[in-house]
This record gives sequence, structure tokens and C-alpha cells, in this order.
Amino acid sequence: MNKVYEKLLKCKESVRKMTDFEPEIALVLGSGFGKYADAFKEVKRINYHDIEGFPVSTVAGHAGEFVLGYMNDVPVIVMNGRVHYYEGYDMSDVVLPIRLMKLLGAKILFLTNASGGIREDFEAGNLMMITGQIGVFVPSPLIGENIEELGTRFPDMSHIYDEDLQEILRQSAKEAGVELKEGVYIQMKGPNYESPEEVQMCKILGADAVGMSTACEAIAANHMGMKICGVSCISNLAAGIAKHPLTHAEIQETANRVSGQILSLIEHTVANLHKSLQ
Repeated sequence: MNKVYEKLLKCKESVRKMTDFEPEIALVLGSGFGKYADAFKEVKRINYHDIEGFPVSTVAGHAGEFVLGYMNDVPVIVMNGRVHYYEGYDMSDVVLPIRLMKLLGAKILFLTNASGGIREDFEAGNLMMITGQIGVFVPSPLIGENIEELGTRFPDMSHIYDEDLQEILRQSAKEAGVELKEGVYIQMKGPNYESPEEVQMCKILGADAVGMSTACEAIAANHMGMKICGVSCISNLAAGIAKHPLTHAEIQETANRVSGQILSLIEHTVANLHKSLQ
């Protein structure tokens, strides 16, 4: 058996020993969003350390746990703290949590992140729906022997972010009274922030926001046939656009400032995603 798939199955077996809960929607909480995990009616909380062979997040602001439960009667699994490539993990480990949530039953993946704004009209605190992505600056999670049980060898990436789910996000933002920008997200390796010259390169390539996660997760989820939507919180303006040095603390401060908007958007979106599956 493929070693990556074998490890994935062991993680699933480990979780199933703790709960038989089956989620419908998987939600990944980005930097500074950890407190939203408490907005769910918890059924089971699982620390990553308690899952055999599971990668553990080492970043401040990432709790490192799954929260399984309900948001307004919708069964969800919340990834409170993701794993990043820059932490030194193999890419197969970085996307293992995404694959695991699919195997546990999730049909839709709702990705969130904190990112740097590249567009001149962005301000810190803006929310941006991801309409497309650029992920070529990090290794593909599909490199190596294909896991046939998960998906095809050469998956199409024309519609990574499902157009129907994008429309649901737009409608949810209106219901929540939240302004929702739209744009392309680009993932860079990190952990250093990009130089002003690299930000200009990203801009030329067509990116509107830059971060250190998400794109690889979306590739792995798309490979497995999940429907995907995503929202970036523009936590700061990228280097060369911002007039001050970038810090991780700024991400936390911005997330706190727009916490009400983010939570409202998540609640409305989860409810509407649930309706789309009925």
C-alpha cells in the first residue's frame, strides 16, 4: 500500500476510535481565527497530538485541534490551526488533514486564511473571496505515486473554487451585511514575508493577495473531488505597498478587529452551503 495513504488511513482509524461523528462541511480556520472554533456546538474536540502520526502545528495563533460539532444544526469539522510547508513537513503531511476530513465524511471544504493585500484598493481588514489561485511556488501535494483511492493521476484544475459555491458566498455576504472583495490568491513558501520585488512579481502574475497556505490544500481537495470555497482576510498590505515593517502581531490585531464580520460570514455561508447539499 502507498505509504502516504497508509498513514492517512491510520489517522482516520485513530479518529474513529474517539468519535463516529460524520461532518458535512470542513472548515479551516486561518491565522487569528482560532476563537471562532468556540462558536460551534461541540461534540468532540481532538488535539492533533492525540491522532497517531498526525502533523502538529507550531505557529502562534494556531491551536492545533479538530472541533467536531454543529453550527446552527449543520454538522461540521473545524480545523483550528493548519500545518504549513514552511514548518518543515513534507507536503503530503501538510495536506493530510484536508484528506482526513474528506475521509471522515466532509463534502465541502471552506478555506480561510490571513493574507497580504497586493491590490492598491485593498485595506487591512478587507475580506476577499478567492476566485482562483496560483500555487506553483510550492511543491504540488500530488507529486509522487498517485493514490488511486483518492483521485486521478492528472486532475483538472480549471475550476478549483466551485462557481456555485462562489455565488453562495456572495449571497451569504449580502445576508451578513459584509463587504466581500474578490480576487486571486497566491501561495509562497514562507516563513519570511515577501520582498517588495517579489510582491511586484506576484502582482504581474495576476495575484491580488499573497499568503503561505491554502493553495496546496485546495489542490489536494480538488484531487479528491471536494467542492471548495475560500475567503482571505487581508490582514495587512504586502511589502512595498505597506509603509511599515510586517509583523505576525498585525495579523492577530486585524483578525480581532473584524472578528464580528468574519464570524457572521462563516455562519451564513455554512447554513447556505448546507442548503445546497439538500
